[in-house]
Amino acid sequence: MTQSTQDYPGERLGRPREGAGSIGRLGRRVGALFVDYGAAYLISGFFGWDPLAILAIFAAIQLVFLPTLQGSPGHRLFGLRLVRLDGAWVGLWRPIVRTALLIVVIPAVIWDADQRGLHDKAAGTVLIRS
Repeated sequence: MTQSTQDYPGERLGRPREGAGSIGRLGRRVGALFVDYGAAYLISGFFGWDPLAILAIFAAIQLVFLPTLQGSPGHRLFGLRLVRLDGAWVGLWRPIVRTALLIVVIPAVIWDADQRGLHDKAAGTVLIRS
């Protein structure tokens, strides 16, 4: 039995250790999540801060910005972008799958050795530094 080891997250995916194109680390991801969720929370004030409105607005932010800007406003603010594994445009269906699983939360907190959550693995995407 051979054991595949890697020195850093993303090595198996052909990503650099650090800098542009490297895997987005936890601190940046959490910061981006706070920005996006905070924006959804503030906008939901127009709907009486209804929890379902917050989730719907958060999902809308993801679905509008992931395919157009390669990342949500939080991602872009923290220097991250979302790409397919081959580096190409994510298209339209990948953000839908990724966002649906992100809202469920559990797939987003289960990661592999490359620090990709199940929501990214299911969508065939990777969050990298821009």
